[in-house]
Amino acid sequence: MITYIKGIIREINQDPCSIIVLANDIGYQINLPVFVYESIKLSNLKKDDFIELEIYYHITERQPKPLLVGFRHAAERTFFEQLVQVEGIGPIKAASALVLPVSTIASAIETEDISILQQLPGIGNRAAQKIIATLRGKVSATALLRDGLIQEIDDNTKQINIRNEAIEALLTLGYRNNEAKNQVDEVINKSSEVIESTEDIIKEVFKNKIK
Repeated sequence: MITYIKGIIREINQDPCSIIVLANDIGYQINLPVFVYESIKLSNLKKDDFIELEIYYHITERQPKPLLVGFRHAAERTFFEQLVQVEGIGPIKAASALVLPVSTIASAIETEDISILQQLPGIGNRAAQKIIATLRGKVSATALLRDGLIQEIDDNTKQINIRNEAIEALLTLGYRNNEAKNQVDEVINKSSEVIESTEDIIKEVFKNKIK
């Protein structure tokens, strides 16, 4: 089962919201809730940029074609897994409904704010009541995640920007596009610590070349 993907963006689509990620020479088509798609666009991520996604994987006998739904944080995927447990709300409907951050939706569930839940596409009064009845008291931790979630997404964005800057630096030094990406990704994947700057990556690339 696929739970996490790290790779290169090959394509981003708005309608329906989805992304194709190239990982280990395999292209994965991943559905995106609207709020995840907007987060990716706000991060200025585009084709050939590096991305990491938490994955919800769904397959059944009635639906043998695998469905992958992507998130930028494990807590978002956990909330999604809770949401699809509500009667009448499957993965496709849940993915379409998540146009607001999960912390906002979780807060609405805990405070029994049906008006906010009814703003979600495909969620009427009856569905909103079912969501509250099933999940109230179970998603309080998600409702409190707002600040931490933003900080972690910011950290991930910083790492992605450092990677992209390192690739561009190697290109100016005469490296071919694929060679530059492979060298940078090798350094990132082997590092046991968070890389703080583009210079750190370039230094490691040169060290590897000397060896």
